[in-house]
Amino acid sequence: MKAAVFHKIGDIRVDTVDDPRIEMKGDVILKVTSTAICGSDLHIYDGFFPQLRNQILGHEFMGVVEEVGPNVKDLKKGDRVVVPFPVACGGCFFCNNDLHTHCENSNPEFYGPEGNMLNGKGAGLYGYTDLYGGYAGGQAEYARVQYSEFNVRKVPEGMTDEQVLFLTDIFPTGWAAIDWANLKGGETVAIFGSGPVGLMAQKAAWLQGAKRVIAIDPLDYRLDMAKKNNNVETLNPHKVDVIEAIREMTSGRGADVCVDAVGTEAERSTMDKVKATLLMEKGTNKVMEMCFEAVRRGGTVTVVGVYGSPYNNFPVHRIFDKGLTIKMGQAMVQRYIDHLFDLVKNEKVVLNDIITHEIPLIEASHGYDIFKHKQDDCVKVVLKP
Repeated sequence: MKAAVFHKIGDIRVDTVDDPRIEMKGDVILKVTSTAICGSDLHIYDGFFPQLRNQILGHEFMGVVEEVGPNVKDLKKGDRVVVPFPVACGGCFFCNNDLHTHCENSNPEFYGPEGNMLNGKGAGLYGYTDLYGGYAGGQAEYARVQYSEFNVRKVPEGMTDEQVLFLTDIFPTGWAAIDWANLKGGETVAIFGSGPVGLMAQKAAWLQGAKRVIAIDPLDYRLDMAKKNNNVETLNPHKVDVIEAIREMTSGRGADVCVDAVGTEAERSTMDKVKATLLMEKGTNKVMEMCFEAVRRGGTVTVVGVYGSPYNNFPVHRIFDKGLTIKMGQAMVQRYIDHLFDLVKNEKVVLNDIITHEIPLIEASHGYDIFKHKQDDCVKVVLKP
């Protein structure tokens, strides 16, 4: 089969590789019909998360069941399904407590309680390095899905791939960013980053009761999409002092909730890069620090942008003095996905309006290139095997 394979930093090619096969009794094999390139894929592409061997990438994918393992009873050949990005067993302590990205059984080699950079990691993730289970991803013609009956969700009749593909990751992630803030209704929510996850968090903020949603991004074309599709106010940090602007918009207090939907690969100056090299840091935590500044006293900061290393001079003093609540991590997709399916089905939200490029899988290298370099007003790339 054909698959998008990571070879080394900056080198992703579409190769011919072996077809996946049933390896465990609860597996299914999918014929992939749609898959997407995620900002998190760039963390591997750019070397922020180490991967020494070749690996099929992709954790946002869906398709049609082609083959089922002997223990699979509720799925059959021909079923259309979407696949949450975390691999969860469904029976361990964490899965039983709706903490699926901490599953104890899906990452046997590197799992542990420590949460270190190179060991003691969480659950397995599709196509996301050996540190997270070494699973082949879904940017391929076929994919193996483990613990299938617990994880996958059938697609209702009449719904297109484009309507539901983003239930695999980015909409649940954007939803989690707002859900963690426990909105009561009427809040001002400032969302840093208007890439795919930031755009989804904007949609989720309105659905969960925000009175005002502010989008922050250095790229005007992404802010234009945020304004057009999500009816938000926008700020470009190249044009205004974002912290002061947010305070001016909120009677000097700051936003009730700030969301970091950017993570470690935020835009950086040359001096930022030099500092990171000297301190052996990966990327930057600049956006998280901006959230701590822009949020009001007693407010909440949620972080769904990915971070993979420690950072020097972390502003614990500001967090303490302002009495902030912080929640961060990977989204528990299996916790949210059924409710989010209903929102899409009942036309409460549109997800496919962020797609800017839909291209054949064979052009995956080009898709990565334009997504990374933000060319051709690229926001979201969907690959069609």
